[in-house]
Amino acid sequence: MRFLTASTLLALAGAVHAASPWTFSDGIVTVVSKAADNVVEKFSDTDRAKKTVTLGHQDTLKVSLTAQEGSKARRPHQAFLVLKEASGLEAPFPLTVKPSGKGSVQITQKDLPVQLLLSQSPLEATLIIGSQGSTKGTVTPVFNVAVTLDVNGPAPAYEKPLRYGPLAEIHHIFRAGPKNPPKIVSLVFSLAVLATVPALLVGWLVLGANVSHISKALGSAPISHAVFFGSIVAMEGVFFLYYSSWNLFQALPAMGVVGAAAFLSGTKALGEVQRRRGAGER
Repeated sequence: MRFLTASTLLALAGAVHAASPWTFSDGIVTVVSKAADNVVEKFSDTDRAKKTVTLGHQDTLKVSLTAQEGSKARRPHQAFLVLKEASGLEAPFPLTVKPSGKGSVQITQKDLPVQLLLSQSPLEATLIIGSQGSTKGTVTPVFNVAVTLDVNGPAPAYEKPLRYGPLAEIHHIFRAGPKNPPKIVSLVFSLAVLATVPALLVGWLVLGANVSHISKALGSAPISHAVFFGSIVAMEGVFFLYYSSWNLFQALPAMGVVGAAAFLSGTKALGEVQRRRGAGER
């Protein structure tokens, strides 16, 4: 949809310094209605139509005229019928003009923008004729038209366009942070883990673990065994802190340090155990 002002159309029409301006004759506005008799009003370049014509939802507004350059009937470069509401909003409708200068245009309510349909006052119809060259164009108010909507149909929907400007303050509501599972669930899983400790000790003894070799292992590689065992305990502590208070970015660096210590110390500690087993000590 395009809205053009009369001054814009006239500026595009041509020069304004000729002695014989564009004009028109035989101006007739007709409202073809299905529910009533047709209404016919005449207008000229000096006199507007005496009555306001009414455009119903089933009516067709027809405008016909003969364009003239001076006193000769000719086809102009541009000819528009502009409907304007009280606020100044305009909608142009181009006329179909023959080489003989005879022009016409037909308008129904479907052709009107919503803003004009909802106008509370009659629309002003203005005829704009102009052409290229030195002949002066013309802007002539010709008649008024009142739009009546269908009382049995839905009213035209209209939403005001978005205007740039300050908007209402936005208050963000962020999602609540993650929470720990219920304590009863944590307690059940903790008891399940602790219940495996006796089974681990029994299995260790059944597989031939020799507790008396602890002193020999600590004597051969005290730092490696101590650091390896301490890293295992420390890793459990990191998991507990991550569960209770730490976030992922706090836990990952600590896991990296503890994991590196476990790898380096575990290599030497398990190497010491392998040497004793290779010597036949169990």
